[in-house]
Amino acid sequence: MLADMSPPRHKQGFCVWFTGLSGAGKSVTAEALIALLLERGRQVTLLDGDVVRTHLSKGLGFSRADRDTNIHRIGFVASEIVRHGGAVVCAAVSPYRAARDHCRSLFGEGRFLEVFVDTPLEVCEQRDTKGLYAKARRGELPEFTGVSDPYERPVAPELTITTTDAAPEENARRILALAGERGFVAA
Repeated sequence: MLADMSPPRHKQGFCVWFTGLSGAGKSVTAEALIALLLERGRQVTLLDGDVVRTHLSKGLGFSRADRDTNIHRIGFVASEIVRHGGAVVCAAVSPYRAARDHCRSLFGEGRFLEVFVDTPLEVCEQRDTKGLYAKARRGELPEFTGVSDPYERPVAPELTITTTDAAPEENARRILALAGERGFVAA
């Protein structure tokens, strides 16, 4: 009888998928989480929505089809990292539930941890250093999530966090605890 050749769970791949409005706090929380994972010996890759759009999805617009293509690309790359034992953190608005569900289906059971960054639209607009919400309100950015295009809230994320009453480091510790409960981080 052959012994199980799988590595221990804390060396297996997993994905933390942040979703929420632009300005919700996804990237800053993701960076805090990455620091904690690195401290615990996990190699981790960040796939940030803004960076991916610049490189992997250059040329895509913001129609629903293009947004779905962008999210599917992020999901595919993330699933390959996980398949090879890596930890990956994805921070992308990913406004449509079906696209997020498609991404979830690319990972093995329990390897996709959806984190909903539930920040009110008004707060996201106040934080907007790029002026994107203002441009969207003036009609200069059609199909802008939260203003002229919908955001479909997750139905059953593994974790919901808020950034109005918790610091990024505190939220990152909550996510790390969840990953630990799932066995992806050594005690």
